[in-house]
Amino acid sequence: MLTIWHNPRCSKSREALALLEARGLSPVIVDYQKTPPTAADIAHVLGLLGMAPRDLMRKGEAGYADIPADASRETLIATLASTPKLIERPIVINGAKAAIGRPPEAVLAIL
Repeated sequence: MLTIWHNPRCSKSREALALLEARGLSPVIVDYQKTPPTAADIAHVLGLLGMAPRDLMRKGEAGYADIPADASRETLIATLASTPKLIERPIVINGAKAAIGRPPEAVLAIL
């Protein structure tokens, strides 16, 4: 199943969705700000991306600087789940693959 963790207010997220739709694809659209992913969802996506939790965080977002440098993986994942605005966007998941749409064209590699 093709899914996009989407923020409709983000231009990169809108561009990634438009790229998918231009290819005739209809991903499941999850507005992750309104329907935040669970800690388990985030851990799963991190595994698909091959990333550490901090790699998935928007470092310029308010609140990021408050996260202790020595925070554990579990704490960072819980922080992402409780503060979804910190999640980098968009994220497209296609079965056992995932990509962050920065730039938006990066999502095409997992189709």
